[in-house]
Amino acid sequence: MAIFSKEGEGKKDGPRTRNLPLLPLRDIIVFPHMVVPLFVGREKSIAALDESMGKDKFIVLAAQKKPKTNEPAFEDIFPVGTLGSIIQLLRLPDGTVKALVEGKRRVRMRRLVSSEKYYEVEVEDLADDAERDVELEALIRQVHSTFEAYVKLNKRIPPEMLTSVSTIEEPSRLADTIVAHLSLKLQDKQSILETESPRARLEKLYELMQGEIEILQVEKKIRTRVKKQMEKSQKEYYLNEQMQAIQKELGERDEFKNEIQELEEKIRDKRMSKEATVRARKELKKLKMMSPMSAEATVVRNYIDWILSLPWAETTEDKLDVVEAEKVLDEDHYGLRKVKERILEYLAVQALVERIKGPILCFVGPPGVGKTSLARSIARAMGRRFVRISLGGVRDEAEIRGHRRTYIGALPGKIIQSLRKAGSSNPVFLLDEVDKMSTDFRGDPSAALLEVLDPEQNAAFNDHYLDLDYDLSKVLFICTANTMSGIPLPLQDRMEVIRIAGYTDMEKLSIAQRYLVPKQKEANGLADVPVEFKKGALRLLVHRYTKESGVRSLEREVAAVFRKIAREVLKDGKDKPYVISEKRVQKLLGPPKYRYGTAETSDQIGLATGLAWTELGGELLTIEATVLPGKGKLMITGKLGEVMQESAQAAMSYVRSRAEALGLDKRFLETSDIHVHVPEGAIPKDGPSAGITMATALVSALCKVPVRRDIAMTGEITLRGRVLPIGGIKEKALAAHRGGIKTILVPRECAKDVREIPKKIRAEMAIRFVDHMDEVLREALVVPDADAFFQGVPRQGPVAPPPPQASPAP
Repeated sequence: MAIFSKEGEGKKDGPRTRNLPLLPLRDIIVFPHMVVPLFVGREKSIAALDESMGKDKFIVLAAQKKPKTNEPAFEDIFPVGTLGSIIQLLRLPDGTVKALVEGKRRVRMRRLVSSEKYYEVEVEDLADDAERDVELEALIRQVHSTFEAYVKLNKRIPPEMLTSVSTIEEPSRLADTIVAHLSLKLQDKQSILETESPRARLEKLYELMQGEIEILQVEKKIRTRVKKQMEKSQKEYYLNEQMQAIQKELGERDEFKNEIQELEEKIRDKRMSKEATVRARKELKKLKMMSPMSAEATVVRNYIDWILSLPWAETTEDKLDVVEAEKVLDEDHYGLRKVKERILEYLAVQALVERIKGPILCFVGPPGVGKTSLARSIARAMGRRFVRISLGGVRDEAEIRGHRRTYIGALPGKIIQSLRKAGSSNPVFLLDEVDKMSTDFRGDPSAALLEVLDPEQNAAFNDHYLDLDYDLSKVLFICTANTMSGIPLPLQDRMEVIRIAGYTDMEKLSIAQRYLVPKQKEANGLADVPVEFKKGALRLLVHRYTKESGVRSLEREVAAVFRKIAREVLKDGKDKPYVISEKRVQKLLGPPKYRYGTAETSDQIGLATGLAWTELGGELLTIEATVLPGKGKLMITGKLGEVMQESAQAAMSYVRSRAEALGLDKRFLETSDIHVHVPEGAIPKDGPSAGITMATALVSALCKVPVRRDIAMTGEITLRGRVLPIGGIKEKALAAHRGGIKTILVPRECAKDVREIPKKIRAEMAIRFVDHMDEVLREALVVPDADAFFQGVPRQGPVAPPPPQASPAP
C-alpha cells in the first residue's frame, strides 16, 4: 500500500543534473510523494541499492517497458522516472532485499553512464510548476468531486483516503496522489508521469477517472441485473418448492383420511369405558377439522393413540390352582411363609368369589432378602403379567399422575405407561423403594399414590393427561421398602404391611445349598465339572465372610470361590474332582472378614451376656459393670443411645430399691462409683432390651457374685423390676444358639413369638420365661446357697413348651 509524504517535502533535494544508480521496476510506477516497499532480487538492482546507501541514498526509480525482461537494456526502460530516497533497507534470509523508498520528484534519464555492476544514469529534473488561475482552480474542484464519485463506486478504496485527498490543494501533488489509487494500465500511469504540466496532468487524470467511473457504473448495472436474475431464480425455486409441498399436502390429505378411517374403526372395535369412548369420538371429530400438518393435530392424534392403546378390558386369566401356585413360590424362594400364605389366601378367595379387589401389599425388610424377586415370582405363580417402576428419588407428582395436555410434550404418568406396557388391566404391579420418594416444589408423589393404593378409590383413578377414570382395582399392587419411617402415615394406612425379617444362618445355609451354589456353578462355566461345596464351607462363608440380612454378599462370595476354581480347572482339566472345604475357602478367599459373639469360657463377676437385634440379624451383647471407690457416680460408656442410657439408670434404681434384700448396705452408693460399659464402643447401640442384662451385671458386681457363662437374656426393666416384652426373639435366639448359649431368658409376654424359632433350635436350647427381675437373678447368678441368697424371691416356672399353633420349621 502506498504512503505519501508531507506536502512540499524534497523540493530542493539534490542537484538539477547528476549521475545516480538506476533501479528498474516491474509492473509498478512510483510517483512523487509516494512511500512504497520494494522487493529486489536481481544482482544489479541490489548493487544499485548498496551503492545508493553508501552515498546520499538517492536512486532513480523507472519502470520497464516489458516486465518479463530479466536483464533490460537502457532502451527497455521508460525515459521518465522518479527520483527516490531510500528510507530503509532490509536483507531477507532468502538473499533478496526489501527496500522502503519515497518518491521525491520527476526526472528524465539523458544517457546511460555505466552498466557493469549496476545501472548508472545521468538524469535531469523536470519542471513541476504551474500558474494558479480560475480555470486551474475549477479543474482542481472538478477532480475532487470526480474522485469522490469514483471512491463511492469503487469499494476497494477506503473512505479515509477521500478525507486525505480533500485537503490537498497543490495541483501536481493532487494528481500524483489520486493516480496512485486508480486501477489504470501501466502505460496510462506512465503517460501521466511523463506529463510535465500539472494542468495537463489533471486534465488527463480527469478523463481517465471519467472513463473508470463509466466502467464502474456499467459493472454496477451488471451486478444489479445479475442479482435480479438470481432473485428471480430463487423466487422460481421457492415457488417450485411450494408447488411440491402443495402436491405433497394433497397426497398427505389422502393418507390423513385413511388414518382417520382407521381410528374410527379402532374406536368402534375397542372395548372401553363409556366415558373413554365418548371422549375418543369427540377428539376424533375435532381431528377431522384440523390440518394434518398443524401442531394441535399431532397432540390430538397422540391423545387418541394413548386412549386406544390402554388395556381397558383386556385381562389375563388367573391360575387359581393353589397347590401349583405354592409349588412355584417354593421353587423361587426359600422360607418367607407369611408372604406365601397371604398370596395363597388371595387365590383361594378369588376361586370362591367372582370378583375381588386386588390387595395392596407392602413388603418391608432389609436389603437383599428377596422383596423384588418375590413380587416377580408372585406374578408367575398367579399367571399374571409383571410390571415394575422404581420410586427411588422420585420427587415430581407428575411422575405418578402425568402432565396435563396443555404442556408441550405432555405424557401420562408412570402408572398408565406401565399398564400400556403390560397390555392387561390386572398385572402384578411392583412399586419398588416406596420409602425413597422425596418432596419438593413440584409436588408430593407419595400423596399422589394415596389414590392409587386405596382399594376404595383406585377403581376411578384419574390421570392428568388422560383426564379419564381408569379402573385399577384389578391390579395387584406390591410395594417394597427397607423401613417404614420413610412412608407417610396415610400411605401406610392403605397398605397391608408384611415384614420380611433377615434370613437366619440356617436359612442362608439352605438358600446357598439349594439356589446360590447351583446358580453360580452354572454361571461360571462349571456345570459339567465335579465340584463339591461342603456344608461346613458354606457355614464358614455365612458366619465369617458375610454380615448381612439377605444373601447378596453370600452369593458374591460363592461366585468368588467358583471363579478361582474356574482358573484351576483351566490348568488341571475338568476330570479332576474339586472339593471346597473350610480350609480351601480360607486359602481361596483369605482370612475371615468378620467375627461373631460366643459364650464366655468361665463364670465372671460383673459380666452378663445380653441379646441384641440388628438389621443384619441377632448378636450377643456383653455388658460389663465394675465398682470403684467414689461418691455415687454412675458412668455409662459404649456409644449408647438415650433409651439404652435410661435403661441403665432404671436398672440402677431397681438395684438400689432391692439393696436390703440383696444384702447390700443402703448407703453403698455414698462410697462407690459404678461404671457400666458395653464393648465395641465404635458401634452405636440403643433400645430398651438390655435393661435386665444391665441390672444383672450391676447386682453381680455389687454382690461379688459371678454370672452363669452359658445363659443370655433380653428384656426391658421397670423401676419395680417388671420385665416387659421386646422384639426380635427369633434372631436373638439364633445368635445365642450360634454362640454356644444353652439357656435364654425372655419376657413371658414374648411367648407368642417363640413359635417363630425353628424347632431344631428350640430342642437344643432352654427358653425360660420371666415376669420379674428377681426371677432373672435366681436363674443367672451363681451362688453356693441359692435359698439363703434369694430369700423371698419367687422361683421360675417350668420351661415354656412350644405353643400348639407353631408352624413347622422351615
